[in-house]
Amino acid sequence: MFIVNHRKIFYTFSSILVIGSILAAIFWGFSFGIDFKGGSSVEFQYTGSEPSIAALKTEFDAINFTPSITGNYTIVPTGQNGYNLELRTVTETERAEITSLIAASAPASSTVEIKQFNSVGPTLGQEAATKSIEAIILVILAIVIFLTFAFRKVSQPVSSWKYGIVSIVALCHDVIIPTGVFIALNHFFHTYQIDTLFVTAILVILGFSIHDTIVVFDRVRENLKNHFGGKDKKPFDQIVGESISQTFIRSINTSATTLLAILVVYLVGPLATRNFALVLLVGIFFGTYSSIFIGSNLLVTLEKLQTKKLEAKKK
Repeated sequence: MFIVNHRKIFYTFSSILVIGSILAAIFWGFSFGIDFKGGSSVEFQYTGSEPSIAALKTEFDAINFTPSITGNYTIVPTGQNGYNLELRTVTETERAEITSLIAASAPASSTVEIKQFNSVGPTLGQEAATKSIEAIILVILAIVIFLTFAFRKVSQPVSSWKYGIVSIVALCHDVIIPTGVFIALNHFFHTYQIDTLFVTAILVILGFSIHDTIVVFDRVRENLKNHFGGKDKKPFDQIVGESISQTFIRSINTSATTLLAILVVYLVGPLATRNFALVLLVGIFFGTYSSIFIGSNLLVTLEKLQTKKLEAKKK
């Protein structure tokens, strides 16, 4: 009952995180990868000492491209002795010139290796962005329909469709916070962009979060059958509190083992999957948090608002 009785504390904590994430998006904006905005990306690494970013920018600014890339590119450090260059979509001739410039930029005591050179056209980028948004919306819609169907026989004291509404709120919570964390990290470190891997991580988070939510909701449904009517009748908030307690250890253990595995991927995995793993770490953590501390408590809040409304009508 501790979680249910102190639900306002958890509401406040989540509200601060959600509002902070929204403000981060408004003031700092989204930094999209070339997957969505189109362009070219070059990742290269030096085996020994590496030139400074300022020295590399001087070299890139001197390239006589049409249209010019001067000031219209970003270059950030990645990993050890490595850099990532992002600029507009380049032609094959420009690609060869950039490759030659990078090769010539290595100091005498070092060599440079181009890890990858990717290009995405603006049309394909826009299509990828549109399909990503559609995928997220369709997944959320499918989850809501499933929950409404699965809990269709639950009508008292909270209607079945309200389980779906609560799930939407919890899922939005689980999407907004990782996105806000990612935006904040990119604002300070400039290496955390929203790309197709980010969207894939969000979809995984939605699936994992709704799994935990269903576990708790299903226990609430079973306890309602046993204790909401008849001789052993209990108030709804007590039933929800007991349901959370009964599933708490299972949810924590499942999430903890998953997070440990993802943490290993983040710490020792390849650089290409590090941001993906980071989004999963943040999202699954808060997905578990929302299932236990937000979603179930919202059912209690809805039930109490419904009771107050009925009492007001009687008066």
